[in-house]
Amino acid sequence: MSQSPYIFDVTAEDFDRFVLENSFHKPVLVDFWAEWCAPCKALMPILATITEGYGGELLLAKVDCDAQAALSERFGIRSLPTVVLFKDGQPVDGFAGVQPESAIRTMLQPHVAEPADEPQDESMDVAGQTHELIAAGAYQQAQALLQQAIAAQPDDGLLVLLAKTLVMDDQPDEAEQVIDSVTDKDAHKQAVNGLKAQIRFLREAADFPVRDTLEARRAADASDSEASYQLAIRDLADGNYASALATLLVLFQTDRGYADNSPQRSMLEVFDLLGNDDPLTIQYRRKMYQALY
Repeated sequence: MSQSPYIFDVTAEDFDRFVLENSFHKPVLVDFWAEWCAPCKALMPILATITEGYGGELLLAKVDCDAQAALSERFGIRSLPTVVLFKDGQPVDGFAGVQPESAIRTMLQPHVAEPADEPQDESMDVAGQTHELIAAGAYQQAQALLQQAIAAQPDDGLLVLLAKTLVMDDQPDEAEQVIDSVTDKDAHKQAVNGLKAQIRFLREAADFPVRDTLEARRAADASDSEASYQLAIRDLADGNYASALATLLVLFQTDRGYADNSPQRSMLEVFDLLGNDDPLTIQYRRKMYQALY
């Protein structure tokens, strides 16, 4: 016996009450099956899934034809499985043999109201579209999409995502304004801290010498901590996180206290920016702790 309230076994004694009478209120599928019938068993989970999906607008009655031969004879069942749809006390449709789920749903459409779709979280849909635009480098389109959604319904998660697109589009001042408007910063603490760090990287890098100059300095003196640190920040500003972390790790190992522990602080900020599950975070957090201990 199924645990579902919409699926039940019927016998010759209760068929009229459970099937015919119920069918005046909502359609009832009747599955004629037998224990020895392999196709019957293949069909059962399909029927159960469909029935459950209608959330009570469709019932499924199961008839074991070996035990209920009188019902098989009453309805002229000649092959198994056979499925009959009852509505208003009468059989109105059905099929024999195993059918794909799509075909069964098509058969049901004229007789059963389609199940209501689950309400979608619009912010999740917008976020998904935004991530696709970010991956394509379409930052301004992502910003337009987010701004429209936020105007219709303010959402902290979308505000954080908008700030991210602004940072990636080299608009730190605008990103900072958006971050300030996030209501519950604690709920998005890691993301907010990471974005603030990226804004700092952008602003710091703008005041540093050009890359060629810094690389020449480091080539001339591998112990030039300032050149190494500034190159790392330039990489972070450009989104080259792997290169930046590699440079910061070496600097952390060779000159840990440089600029008030800036190598370690910067690495921790990058971890916030990338998130705990990012492979670079996992890799370099482990390396940093190994260097510490």
